[in-house]
Order: sequence, then structure tokens, then C-alpha cells
Amino acid sequence: MVAKKKLENKDAKKIFVLDTSVLLYDSNAIKNFEEHNVAIPIQVLEEIDNFKKGNDTKNFEARQFIRYIDTISEGQLINDWIPINGSKTGRFKVVLHNQHPKKKDAEQTLGSSKYDHKILNCALALNEEYPEKSVILVSKDICLRLKAKALNIKAEDYETGKIKNISELYTGFGEDPLEISEINMDKLKKQGFLKKGTIGLEKVRANQYFTLKTKKSKALTYYEADTESLNLVDPCSAFGISALNDEQLCALHALLNPRVKLVTIQGVAGTGKTLLALAAALEQRREFRQIYVTRPIVPLSNNDIGYLPGDAKEKVDPYMQSLWDNLNFIKDQYRKTDKNYRLIEEMMKTEKIAIAPLAYIRGRSLVKIFFIVDEAQNLTPHEVKTIISRAGDHTKIVFMGDIHQIDTPYMDAQSNGLSYLIDRVRDNPLFAHITLRKGERSALANIANEHL
Repeated sequence: MVAKKKLENKDAKKIFVLDTSVLLYDSNAIKNFEEHNVAIPIQVLEEIDNFKKGNDTKNFEARQFIRYIDTISEGQLINDWIPINGSKTGRFKVVLHNQHPKKKDAEQTLGSSKYDHKILNCALALNEEYPEKSVILVSKDICLRLKAKALNIKAEDYETGKIKNISELYTGFGEDPLEISEINMDKLKKQGFLKKGTIGLEKVRANQYFTLKTKKSKALTYYEADTESLNLVDPCSAFGISALNDEQLCALHALLNPRVKLVTIQGVAGTGKTLLALAAALEQRREFRQIYVTRPIVPLSNNDIGYLPGDAKEKVDPYMQSLWDNLNFIKDQYRKTDKNYRLIEEMMKTEKIAIAPLAYIRGRSLVKIFFIVDEAQNLTPHEVKTIISRAGDHTKIVFMGDIHQIDTPYMDAQSNGLSYLIDRVRDNPLFAHITLRKGERSALANIANEHL
């Protein structure tokens, strides 16, 4: 037994103690600590067990984690250190601490009613058991991290999937307008494109948008990686909806571009994200078998939608209302006798266009579907990956949201799925991103966004 402990001390320099919030955020979290050891307090397993039933993402993550632990611990005791992923160094164990730490006791200091305080005691006990190692509590819960630091426990956020410098997140635009000669501007307007080398452009990404200007005029362009050229973006509209500014025009162009299969649109409320995406989907209705519009449901006041009265549709409709509002806005441009009005009505009746919660698409294969995900900032990186992995042939996926308006307690602007997606796939020729800054909903809405 002594020899075993010496081996453990030699193999790993750190022990990471994982909180429940980390495993509900990413069920694969214990695989991401490389050569270090990972400890799970028994109280975390108990909390995970309480989340295993249900259709929310956290329920799927809980079940996935339980299955993984069962797989790697087959034939072994999980209260002993066992290898992770066949690693020679990184190990995992469930910690059973029946005795309180000798030097500091979180439950004595903070109270014994919360599992959080038992998790803190687990970290304190490991500190005493392995004084030569660095014991670090990892949690998505800010308050728990602060309590840990107050007890001199090292604590940090779960960093996997987190964007380090959110202020430098890709916007989809060139930083400043590029000055070109009048000759090149004439050539651009005549032939519709300019080769990248013509204007000495070096740092450029696929489907990135640039404003080219001379003293007399300007033009909006996007970079096409296949031809290595800046192509002119012509004014366009979709199902009666026209862009009100250059940013919206770029977004609409990306949404209508058949070469682009994945689009992200980031912006505050009132910038037109949902309206433009719905209009573009309707404009391309003949190219897709179905238009599917969804958003993650974040229950209010921590109450599940099961508390709401009515059947399944009546329960989720309040959460989908903003999507219906935008669809009705497009429909109400036309008279009830107009063919476009009747077309939207018919598409809704036959579910050619469907609005439903994100949980309803789990397990589906998205083939020839224009798929719109609103409020994508409330998704985890793992959820975003799961959605995209469902895409079949001839499918286009659009993620929209405001990364500074997070409605879930364990994510922020750096760790949500929308930021993660923008940062990871920004160089892919199938991807386009636009950040919308200018609100077009109303002057009053702009006051709220700019001053409050």
C-alpha cells in the first residue's frame, strides 16, 4: 500500500477536484486534465444521480458521465486510483471521506446543510493526505470558488472550451476600410471581383467581409477562399426583408450564400438577427425540405416547464414567442389575400416551417434542412458540437445570439457555445460569421442597449 502511494505521488503533480457543475457542463471533463489526477467527491456522484432523469442537456450529460465511469471502472474499485484513457500517469477516483479534515473544516465554518461544503472538505482532506501535491478545486460555480479561496483552497474555472480573450473574438469584418485606387474600384464594379494580391491584402479569412473605399466611393466585398478574390456584395433582400445597414447586408448575404453551410450571427437585441435568418430561410424554401427554428429553453425562477399548465405545445409556446413574433412580422407585410401570406400559413400548417424547443431535435438526422438556432449563447460547446454533428447532406445551420446576455448560471461570454464555435471554425470555407452592432428595432431600444 505504501509503494502504491509513492507511485501516485511520483506520477501526478496535481489533483483536480471536480464539482457537479463541471460534469453537467461537460461529461467528458475528466479526460481533459492530461497527466494529472482527478478526484470526484462522493457527493458529486449523488448530485449527478439526481440529474440523470429528464430531457434537458444537463440530464444527457449526467447519464453520459455515469456510463463513462461505469466503463472505465469495470472490474476495479473506483475508490482506488484507476487510469484515465489508458494513461500511465493521469488517474481517477471517487473520494469517500467520512472523517472531517483535521486542520480546517468547511462544514464547521460554513454549515453542514450543503453538499458544496462537503465538496470543500474533500479538497481540504486531499490537501492533508497529499501535502506534496497541488490540490485544485474546479467549478463553474463562482460562489463555490470564492468559498474555496477563503479556506485557502486553490480554485479555478473549467477552462476547456473557454475563449481566452473575448475582446478579440472574430467579428467577420476587416478591421478598417481598405483604401484602393479609382482604377481598382472601377474594375471591381465592372467585373464584380478583385484578386487579393491586387490590393496587397495579407491577413484574411474565408468569407470575411471588407469595405473597400476611394475618396469618391466605397464598396462592400467578401473574400472567397477558392478563387482568392474579394467579391462584390450586391444589395439584396429576402422575402420582402431588406438590410438596413452594411452589417445586416453582410449577414443576409451569408445567409443566402449557397456555398456557406454554417453561419453565426452575434449581436445585441434589436439588431435583426432572427428576422434576417427567418427571411433568408423563407427565400430559399425550395432548396430545403424543412425550415426548423429552435432555441434552448432556460426555465424562469429555476422552475422546469413541467410546472406550466397545458400540453407540451402550450408549455413551450411562451419560450418560442419571440420566434413567432418575427415570423408574424414577415407574414404581416402582405395582405391576407397575397400568395406569400397564404404560403407562410400553409408552411406552418404542414410543418414545412416548424418552431420547437431544441430538445425535440435530439436524435434526429438533419437532412436538407435550414436549421436556425436562436439564443445560442445559452448552449455549451458540447451542445453546439452535437447539433452540428447531426447535419446531413444539403443542410444549412444558423446559430444566433448575444454572448453578453447569458441566462444560465455556469456560463459566461468566454465559455458559451456560440463564442466557442466562432473562435474554432473561423477559418473554414463553409463558415461565415457576422457581428451586428447597430440596433434597428427602434430608437428607444437603442437607448437601452447603449446607455443602460
